[in-house]
Amino acid sequence: MAPTFIKMLGALLMALFLTSCGNDTQKQQGAAAGTPPPPEVEVVTVVSGRATITKDLPGRLQATRTAQVRARVDGVIEKRLFIEGTDVKEGATLFRIDPRSYQASFDSAKADLAVARLTLDRYLPLLEIKAVSRQEVELAEAKVKQAEAALTRAFLDLENTSVPAPISGRIGRALVTEGALAGRNEATQLATIEQIDPVYANFTQPGADLMRMKQAVQAGKFKKAERAQVELILEDGSIYSQPGKLLFSDLAVDPATGSVSLRALFPNPRHELLPGTFVRVRFPEAIADQVIRIPQRAVQSGTQGQFVMVVDTDSKLALRTVITSGMSGGDFIIAEGLKGGEQVVVNGLQKVRPGMMVKPLPWNPNAVPSGSSPAGSKKQG
Repeated sequence: MAPTFIKMLGALLMALFLTSCGNDTQKQQGAAAGTPPPPEVEVVTVVSGRATITKDLPGRLQATRTAQVRARVDGVIEKRLFIEGTDVKEGATLFRIDPRSYQASFDSAKADLAVARLTLDRYLPLLEIKAVSRQEVELAEAKVKQAEAALTRAFLDLENTSVPAPISGRIGRALVTEGALAGRNEATQLATIEQIDPVYANFTQPGADLMRMKQAVQAGKFKKAERAQVELILEDGSIYSQPGKLLFSDLAVDPATGSVSLRALFPNPRHELLPGTFVRVRFPEAIADQVIRIPQRAVQSGTQGQFVMVVDTDSKLALRTVITSGMSGGDFIIAEGLKGGEQVVVNGLQKVRPGMMVKPLPWNPNAVPSGSSPAGSKKQG
């Protein structure tokens, strides 16, 4: 019995040992599950350097050329020969006006010219033998010229029954239908053609801002920026893929608005930009040296003003009050609050708060988050 008892006691002790180990393992796993890892945030390391100070100015797009298609003769519209909303070439026939009456006038004018020339040809030999007077010959010559002018007018009227496109571009909707009466005296408008490649962006700059920036440049605080190239910010906040060039700036301030008018030209090969669209033009104002700039999305606003979240040496978050002094593209220029070397949180702010431990990761500005716009469109900030 003794050996059997010893075996049972050993089995019982082994079972108790395994149960204890299992409980310890479960406790360790439970403790690990109850302590999640610190949240990840994307950061940029603050450095100072050269920056182009920019201004986002409101404006609207305008076609570079606009032409109204109008009737030059009276008559009934017989046919429309274009598809609305398509591109047309200069000189292409867009409408046809009933030509029958103008064809008859042209034929009559041609016959009158033939009679006038025949009369003149008969008078010339008779003048040599004094059978007709010089006055009669001159009168016959005048009738020939008169008949030639009438034929030219008749030909132009007949030609104008085919209404051509005055310029190349995109044509809008037809303003008349077949059977409508077009008038020469009223110069009936039939359609409108716009050239939108390239396209104008008309925008304004406050005169006070312009003067303040000029004074800063003259004082040596900033350097003059090259204004030849500008960017276009669309209504959804995305930046148009192709830069534009500044064409001109008015030399005077509009007394009604206190602003200076400017115009830029943007290529539009795919006709993405449409006239009348509200846009903002990112306009370079000056160049500043040894300034701090951080992404716009890193700067938050609260009751105490603007602030950023920085990661300290212990990987803890701290709130830092800042003062901005302008924009450089999609970045804020920081005037006060940052000195350089700080790690500023750019992404992940919605899941953290001051004092939390975080895991900082380098921010990748070119990464496209899921659900965002397709590749090729840059987002502001």
